[in-house]
Amino acid sequence: MVHAHFAHWPVRIPTTLTVPETTLYDNLEVTARRYPNKTAVMYYGTAISYQELLQEVNSMASYLLAQGVQQEERMLLYMQNSPQFIIAYYAILRAGAVVVPVNPMNMTEELVHYIQDGNIRLGFVAQELYPRIEPLISKTALEHVILATYSDYCRESGPEVPDVAKAPRIAVQTPSVTFWKEATDYDTISGFPNTAANNLAVLPYTSGTTGRPKGCMHSHLTIQANTVSTVLWGPLTSEARVLCTLPLFHVTGMVHSMHAPIYAGATMVVLTRWERDTAAAIIERHSCTHWTCISTMIVDFLANPNLSCYDISSLQVINGGGAPLPKAVGEKLFNVTGLRFVEGYGLSETMAQTHFNPMDRPKLQCLGIPAFDVDARIIDPDTLEEKGIGEEGEIIVNGPQVCKGYWQRPEENEQAFIELNGKTFFRTGDIARFDEEGYFFIVDRVKRMINASGFKIWPSEVESILYKHPAILQACVIGVPDERKGEEVKAFVVLREEQQGLTSEQEIIDWAKDQMAAYKYPRIVEFVESLPVSGTGKILWRKLQEAAWSKAEK
Repeated sequence: MVHAHFAHWPVRIPTTLTVPETTLYDNLEVTARRYPNKTAVMYYGTAISYQELLQEVNSMASYLLAQGVQQEERMLLYMQNSPQFIIAYYAILRAGAVVVPVNPMNMTEELVHYIQDGNIRLGFVAQELYPRIEPLISKTALEHVILATYSDYCRESGPEVPDVAKAPRIAVQTPSVTFWKEATDYDTISGFPNTAANNLAVLPYTSGTTGRPKGCMHSHLTIQANTVSTVLWGPLTSEARVLCTLPLFHVTGMVHSMHAPIYAGATMVVLTRWERDTAAAIIERHSCTHWTCISTMIVDFLANPNLSCYDISSLQVINGGGAPLPKAVGEKLFNVTGLRFVEGYGLSETMAQTHFNPMDRPKLQCLGIPAFDVDARIIDPDTLEEKGIGEEGEIIVNGPQVCKGYWQRPEENEQAFIELNGKTFFRTGDIARFDEEGYFFIVDRVKRMINASGFKIWPSEVESILYKHPAILQACVIGVPDERKGEEVKAFVVLREEQQGLTSEQEIIDWAKDQMAAYKYPRIVEFVESLPVSGTGKILWRKLQEAAWSKAEK
């Protein structure tokens, strides 16, 4: 176990935490009792108090129970960031059921897997997504949906409000659909089920980049571990105003932008769609203090030529993860805001963070140090031999936030967990190292390494250097087939708007040749208008790599 990081642990913060043996719903109920009139959600100028939020959650939960929802029954939650997402999530928990949050970018055929895998009969669906789900009602296990219209909770209509949040309620006439307003008008009952902290609460699915998406079984306890961890490490208080731009269906947004603020009694300033000018304007208007995001949002935010027109001085913490923030971008962020980007590391299987950087001593392009009560180690992925300082290997973690396994995947559970020194560790599949101070640094995914003539090349390292080029907005590096070397390095590049037409692929190659070892620099550069990204903003490098190899095989 790594111990060196305790020497750099934040002062006046304990190194261990006792996880509350209560449910996530209990957090909301306690906060609403403490701060009934405090704004819980600010949605494009529309304020919802904690008392109102709790009342709507209880009404919706009463409706669900009237529909026969059973303990630990899986329920679909398919919508974008909105007050309804938060209400639906907590109503499902109040009814004793299990939330199955689904990426709103998923299309009809992709949705079939979640419905069948979870045997889901009821779900919450946003109206703009209804055409994708409608063909599946009664043709799969799904029987009934509650339809949400964002404009029901958005009384603003200014230019910053996206069209999807302004859209009026659509007309749907079918007994398999109940409109949101009808459900929340349901009389609140008194006999809610007794849900225990070890009951299943949510099934977030892995991204599926290595196969069919798998549901990660998280109880209230595993989620509480990171909820309390986030609040204490932040620190997050009742006076915080949290900008919610990360999608709430994903574990990082779920914990940092919803569960933690509710636990602390903070205000959630919710955006349905990411738009850099809107984000800056909202930060100024509502004096947002905390912003959890991903590196692609930071890159876009800083690339805004209008950024200096906004007062974003209220920001106290900018943190996140998903992918390392390039050093050059981190330095620019510091120059603009005076804040260091505080990176963390985690997975769907660990309900967000297992590592985070100390707020006052972060390192750039660093996963951080193991979180409260996390035992993180580096092992050889083949021999399982434990590695030491500076040695590369696979990260394995043991901690209170690790999921109970994959839903209905016994064989994959056997592969994902190992026993070491009497403890059960989860295999992350990520290659990393730790330094003499106990900080962890990502190297890459186990299967992402490029092997060119025997030289091992880690794409994230090459990408980090490419981001230093003044013309590059985004970059993604992959390995492509090469008859002589086995693999060659290729970079997909998105140019900054003002550089388009002024910079050539060869210029990027020549520049990169001077910036890194000869075996590392990309011999192939392809300019693209955009890179494929997941619903959480992660660049889908595997999609580009699979396309390249498929093309080469033809």
